[in-house]
Amino acid sequence: MSSFRKALKSRQKNHHERSQPAFRKHLGLLEKKKDYKLRADDYHKKQNTLAALRKKALDKNPDEFYFKMVNSQLKDGVHVTKKGQEEAEVTEEQKKVMRTQDIKYVEMKRVAEAKKIERLKGELHLLDAESKQKNKHTFFVDSKEEVQTFNLASHLRTAPELVDRVYNRPTLETLEMKSIQGAVQPHIIKKLARQRKHQYRILSQRIDREKKMFVISQKIQTRKDLQDKTKKVKVKKETPNAAAIYKFETKRKS
Repeated sequence: MSSFRKALKSRQKNHHERSQPAFRKHLGLLEKKKDYKLRADDYHKKQNTLAALRKKALDKNPDEFYFKMVNSQLKDGVHVTKKGQEEAEVTEEQKKVMRTQDIKYVEMKRVAEAKKIERLKGELHLLDAESKQKNKHTFFVDSKEEVQTFNLASHLRTAPELVDRVYNRPTLETLEMKSIQGAVQPHIIKKLARQRKHQYRILSQRIDREKKMFVISQKIQTRKDLQDKTKKVKVKKETPNAAAIYKFETKRKS
């Protein structure tokens, strides 16, 4: 029982960390264990960094060379390119090659988008497209009385709610089948409608992207043509949706 009595917190003495003695107050605060830990960790971190840099310098290849070693200098601890050592200006011939490569890259991306658009159009058939031309279905009757009493739903043998559909318009006989009624549920129809709407949104975005790439390709080609021909007259300004139009002087080829 004596051991338990000694372990009671109520009988234990509170140990306080020693403060700075009065005759040493002029030396500042007395360093505690937590202060020493921070100072020691910082010291060891710096020593490890120096050791790693020393090892990197010893392992460095003496024949290694970069032009930045002689073309740059340290300024406030940051590498800055020396004045007069900047890269030479790109020549006109190099600009033509670069623009040719840009055109090829943009055209490659545009063709890829066009193929994706055709594949999406083949999957969706543009059934719900707003810009799609409305189909016309003409029914012929024998007399004017039949025109006035003509009922489209009864003629197509379908429900009146399904008359406006351009696709998936089942007949009354099909709707009466138990298998069809059991398969077609409202939540499934709503889910399919959301998926179809999402696909149409993706198709619209791809069409816009393909148009933008075509405009970018035209603008790059125009800038490339301006390098070869000197005498030119601007016919139309450049817009976000179209490239500028120039009229060049005709030259007779010998």
